[in-house]
Amino acid sequence: MTAAAAIVASGFFSSSSVRTALAVGAAVALVSAPLGVFTVIRSQSFAGEALGDTGTTGGAGGFLVGVGPLWGFLVINVAAGALMELLGVQRSRGRDLATGVVLGAGLGLAALFFYLDSTLHNTSGAPITVLFGSLFTVESSTLPLVLVFGVLVLAVLAVIARPLLLASTSPELAAARGVRVGLVGFAYLLSLSLSVALCAITIGSILSTALLIGPAAASLRIARRPGRAIVLAAGLGVAATWLGVLLAYDSFEWSASHPWPVSFFVVALVFISYLLSGAPAARRRRRSNQPSHAIRVPRSAAPR
Repeated sequence: MTAAAAIVASGFFSSSSVRTALAVGAAVALVSAPLGVFTVIRSQSFAGEALGDTGTTGGAGGFLVGVGPLWGFLVINVAAGALMELLGVQRSRGRDLATGVVLGAGLGLAALFFYLDSTLHNTSGAPITVLFGSLFTVESSTLPLVLVFGVLVLAVLAVIARPLLLASTSPELAAARGVRVGLVGFAYLLSLSLSVALCAITIGSILSTALLIGPAAASLRIARRPGRAIVLAAGLGVAATWLGVLLAYDSFEWSASHPWPVSFFVVALVFISYLLSGAPAARRRRRSNQPSHAIRVPRSAAPR
């Protein structure tokens, strides 16, 4: 048995569901990386979490009307992002309030939609699929849709990247230089809504923030420049997703007929990468706190 055969279970590369999972996971990780970096810089992780949780409403609604969870995630997340902007999510005082109001309303609707799913359509598996994802069940026809929306998000972000970075670090300076801070923030929030929706089909609505924020937060602990942080976040996200797919597939052999979910492995790997990203800074702090072994004698106290 070769080393590769010991790590990769039989049939991994020949499985069409695995190939689709790898392609969708990589596309989502590449899209979420730049959005995640800006989200961390703007201190809007709570907004990303709220959009992920509110996407539960869309996923449940998608099952209810028979269009699938992805379209539900997209529609509800965009609507929630626009509503958060109208309620004042871009203003520091109203940000948490607006986010909390939208989150509460969304989860209330999600409870209703899940109830209707179970009573009207007998879709008992809908809550698990929506909340925690099921990447191996994503159909290959979903990939073009993911790519289209992913390219759209990246195109919008490329246009607003410079003014968005300035508005994120110094809104007053951005406004003084003529940047339309409100419009830029609105475009960013809609892009974030789409990105969170794509993350939701990978690891579920309530875990989507882990793929959005985790690699970005880890990369910003290592790279000081946003461009380098985005590249590093993309690499960490793709690595966590692909390795998560591999481990979930291998778990078919570990646990017989009870394989472990992809979302668990992806989130666990993202968390581990975040912990490891703090090692260089901790090492630098230890070095700076070490006392010097050389003893300096003041000139006034030195013997003549």
